[in-house]
Amino acid sequence: MPELPEVETTVRGLARFLDGQQITRVVLNRPNLRRPFPPELVQVMTGARVTGLSRRAKYGLIHLDRDMTMIFHLGMSGRWRIDPDEADKHDHLLLETADNAFALCDPRRFGSVDLEPTGALDQWPSFASLGPEPLGPDFSAQQLKAALKGKSQAIKLCLLDQRVVAGLGNIYVCEALWRSGIHPAKAGGKVTRPQLERLVPAIKDVLTAAISDGGSSLRDYAAPDGELGYFATRFDVYGRTDEACRREDGGAIRRIAQGGRSTWYCAKCQK
Repeated sequence: MPELPEVETTVRGLARFLDGQQITRVVLNRPNLRRPFPPELVQVMTGARVTGLSRRAKYGLIHLDRDMTMIFHLGMSGRWRIDPDEADKHDHLLLETADNAFALCDPRRFGSVDLEPTGALDQWPSFASLGPEPLGPDFSAQQLKAALKGKSQAIKLCLLDQRVVAGLGNIYVCEALWRSGIHPAKAGGKVTRPQLERLVPAIKDVLTAAISDGGSSLRDYAAPDGELGYFATRFDVYGRTDEACRREDGGAIRRIAQGGRSTWYCAKCQK
């Protein structure tokens, strides 16, 4: 599934061509993705001007001048294609401007498209309970300490809880915990303040680096311009079972299962 850096890369790629443009045509090639397209989508978006693009957690937001916002989620395999040379049978939504065409391609149809009033986005059910953005000013060691207070659940699972911090996924949590030297199975409430002072910058740094690299491009993900990200070539622990830790005093990278997902860590340098 595309994670936060992949969604951020997508939003930035779309913004280069779509921000400020008027949408001249909207085409739905099927009635639904994971759930039906909003019945008013074509009417509201046709003729609307895009006033900005942004991201909340793993959702992309296309803001319109009609006080409405189109919210998209890429699901497991979704991506936007800009000015595709030819149609794809999995292009389920098409937006056109005077200069460009934007096709939402989703082979598995696990993605979604919603339309909500811009002024009420914070109350939208999928956003209402989200924690702070990990790259935003509200995410700090102090805030995270309060959110983790009394939690016996493993820190890895706590960080995947969208109510604690929004948008973090398996890859980047594994990488951030390694960077900060925290064992993924340690109870969230027992992670010390000094450890959190290392963890928060580690989360911000690993996400920033991944965005700079264009994401990880696992499986069939690609940015809107078709370019593949290359952060996956620089994973420190993710997917590196039995390989040597990159730290001189580290051991071998181990894999365990947590919450139905794989976790990679160094048993020697993560405490």
